[in-house]
Amino acid sequence: MEKITPEELSTNFVDWPLIDVRTPAEFAIGHIPGALNLPLFSNEERVVVGTLYKQVSPQAALLKGLEFSGAKMAWYVTQANAFAPGGKAVVHCWRGGQRSGSLSWLLSFSGMKTRTLEGGYKKYRNYIHQEFSARAIRSVVLGGATGSGKTKILLELAQQGEQILDLEGIARHKGSAFGGLGEEDQPSFEQFENNLFQAFQQLDPNRRVWIENESKAIGRVYQPDEFWEQFRHSSLIDLQIPLDRRIAHLVDVYAAYPKEDLMSAFLKIYKKLGGLQYQQACDAIEHGDYAQAAAIGLRYYDKSYSHANEKCNFNPVFTLPVQKESFVDIATQLIEFANKNGL
Repeated sequence: MEKITPEELSTNFVDWPLIDVRTPAEFAIGHIPGALNLPLFSNEERVVVGTLYKQVSPQAALLKGLEFSGAKMAWYVTQANAFAPGGKAVVHCWRGGQRSGSLSWLLSFSGMKTRTLEGGYKKYRNYIHQEFSARAIRSVVLGGATGSGKTKILLELAQQGEQILDLEGIARHKGSAFGGLGEEDQPSFEQFENNLFQAFQQLDPNRRVWIENESKAIGRVYQPDEFWEQFRHSSLIDLQIPLDRRIAHLVDVYAAYPKEDLMSAFLKIYKKLGGLQYQQACDAIEHGDYAQAAAIGLRYYDKSYSHANEKCNFNPVFTLPVQKESFVDIATQLIEFANKNGL
């Protein structure tokens, strides 16, 4: 039975389908991006086997596992062939032990070419944290107070050929109390790290990469510690965009959402705003005065943004007054500024 390392999985075996034989519950918590779930045991069967292993003996657990899996052998082979029509696959479980070994043997016996992931998903998770520490990227943080349109500018930078890392896109959250509006459910914290690493490892370390200025927390997920350390010591270009333009952008983004959802979002920052400003914001929304509501929200978010920057160690820090109107022009201005300053 041939084994490969997580590093080899990311290089020599990228074209091999990846079959994760853990339970659906384990898979849902976190999995390697692109993996297909072919569970050796159901969630309930896994509990029974694990209990026998701890309370009776490994032998009793093995026999019960064979009892559960024996009746499904034909299904495993049929499903694996559907997952990997080319006849080759990498198989893994949690630790790279009996579950992946047994299914890999069965698939090999049926004629497939298989490899198992050494150390399983557990070793993969350790590997990505090591890589976040070991791989230095030439990052430029795109800053600017709330409403500056940083996400749109970031995506325009990509359109103009720049490397980007879209943290909000990966997190499926725009990073504020209003950040979940219009977004799909966020991934688990573990899955966010996995998805972030997938994007991270594709970056060319010899070229700069633009990253939007974010807090460590993005909704209910967090930037991994090792990645965060790189992020908070990056270069920062802080866009200086007039308040009226920021308010107009926020109205453009959020006014289409139901009034009840906007009020619920304001409720999340009730303590920060205070009762009077919270009520004024809700009244403004009720009367369709979204610009006034946005202005009230910015009283909190502008202070929060300044405080968050103080907690980071961005170096060097540049401020860039924005004279251009369109996001296309701002992206062009940023590229010219970064080139001029050797970023």
